[in-house]
Parts: sequence; C-alpha cells; structure tokens
Amino acid sequence: MSNTKAVIPNSTVTRDVRELDKVTGNIYESIVIISKRANQISNNLKEELHGKLAEFASSNDNLEEVFENREQIEISKHYERMPKPSLIAVDEFLHDKVYYRNPSKEQ
Repeated sequence: MSNTKAVIPNSTVTRDVRELDKVTGNIYESIVIISKRANQISNNLKEELHGKLAEFASSNDNLEEVFENREQIEISKHYERMPKPSLIAVDEFLHDKVYYRNPSKEQ
C-alpha cells in the first residue's frame, strides 16, 4: 500500500460522477464496488498496523516506557498520514485496478 501514497492525494478531491459510472453503467453499482474495496483496504491496513504495534506490546510496560517509545509513535503517524481507504479505493476503481463481478448480470 505504501507505493500508492505517492500517487493518491491525501485530501478530498471533487470527482465527476460521470467518470465513476463509465465502467459499470450504473453509479450505484460503482459506489458499492468502491465501498466494498475501501472496507477491504481498511481491514488490511488495520491488521498491518496492529501487527506492527503488537511488536511493542509487553505485559510489564510502565507509563514512562509507553510514552517514550518514539518508533511506535512514528509508525502510528505514518498510518495517520496515509490516504484514507476510500480515496485509495476510488483511485483504484478509476484506474481499473479493482476486480469485481456482478453475479446477477452473469445469469
């Protein structure tokens, strides 16, 4: 995911709605696809962050050790600066990087 950070803006971008429904022909279907992808990205980032922060977990930490752990703080700040999952999902959708299918259309 870190390679997408350089390409995707970290703030909200005004989008042309007509760009979102070009592929599917239905804006609502596009929004559902983007939303499901954003949830996947969010879950992956959350697992990744918890995995990295778990390395610092210790059952006998005292308060001073918790506040002094700069590496843990830097990891947290890195994830806070990353683009939001919804922005990543929209970018992936617009650049045809999302695989999706609609079973009702396949029948």
